[in-house]
Amino acid sequence: MSGLLLESEDVAWFRDDLTGTRLAASRLAERIGLDRHRSGEITLAMSEAASNLTKHAVAGAILLRVVRTAQRAGIEFLALDDGPGIADVSTAMRDGYSSVGTMGVGLGVIARLADTFDLHSVPGQGTVMLARFWPRSTPPLPTDSSGARTKSVVEGVTRTISGGQECGDGWATRWDSTAASTPRHTPADVHGRALEPTGPGHDRPAVGPGARRAVLVMLCDGLGHGPVAWRAAQAAIDAFHTSTAGAPEEVMTDIHHALAATRGAAVAVSRIEPGQGRVLFCGVGNIAAVVVTATSRSSLPSVPGVAGHQIRTLRTVTSMLPAGSALVMHSDGLSERWNAQALPGLLEHSPGVIAGHLLRSAGKYHDDVAIAVAKGLW
Repeated sequence: MSGLLLESEDVAWFRDDLTGTRLAASRLAERIGLDRHRSGEITLAMSEAASNLTKHAVAGAILLRVVRTAQRAGIEFLALDDGPGIADVSTAMRDGYSSVGTMGVGLGVIARLADTFDLHSVPGQGTVMLARFWPRSTPPLPTDSSGARTKSVVEGVTRTISGGQECGDGWATRWDSTAASTPRHTPADVHGRALEPTGPGHDRPAVGPGARRAVLVMLCDGLGHGPVAWRAAQAAIDAFHTSTAGAPEEVMTDIHHALAATRGAAVAVSRIEPGQGRVLFCGVGNIAAVVVTATSRSSLPSVPGVAGHQIRTLRTVTSMLPAGSALVMHSDGLSERWNAQALPGLLEHSPGVIAGHLLRSAGKYHDDVAIAVAKGLW
């Protein structure tokens, strides 16, 4: 199974006042070079989403951002609210249906205009909707062997502390085709002390002949808040992308050195190996990682420390990835009391909708937060 990895930027949240979303979407579409017609379609969809939240939602919010592949840039928005939910999504999607006496064309319009559309609602709890828009131009969107459009397999969200301007939490992802069995070097911290990779799965081959590419996912939480935390998070993201390592503890070591001149951060790196149906995880500080199914939840432990300042031992742990499971990584801006089982059918949806629901149900407004979700490759 193939998958698509996206990068995101220009993240903007709209919470108390949704009237500016249409103009913001239009300006963002113009900035990345979308033509006038496609820009108009995006602003119409955004207008419909904002209108739905205004009419129906409790504590509605919209995340607007640019998403990129190596070949193209597009616009994505994520709308979430705390209720009352939609009892019958298929009926609500039909043109002409309305629960408040309006024309009832909003959801259907958004779904038709978007290249990717996903919606999950739990009556009495809330709704999350994701819509993604690419330019109507070549090259065409990638497809898999069956001709179906390739799906994004790692998606995430970030949100600043209430009143904040810069988010000190972040996430990133990339493909990797190297074997993760033998370190390039003996990892050492910024003070020269040995950082010995230990734990189950460290000495197992990660890839072999015919094996599929691995996916690396990094999540970080810069210490504190504001610009200094943001700089630490950006340094971690940059080091993750420039690292040539494939083993999680080696990537962590590269990030550790890159953060020496910053305040430091809690950081974790996961290596997802679809061919082996497993994930290798190495974390430092308060970053949570959970493999979740419809009936189970298995946590992967991080070790104490602060990347960039002090790590005594790095430890890689391995977990199997059951069919239909998802890997969730998040900072402590998301309460660990979230419960996917309380959101029936959630794991059947896209990683972005899963991340949005977790943020909606367990995000803390008094802290920055980052959530990354991976699913669909195994």
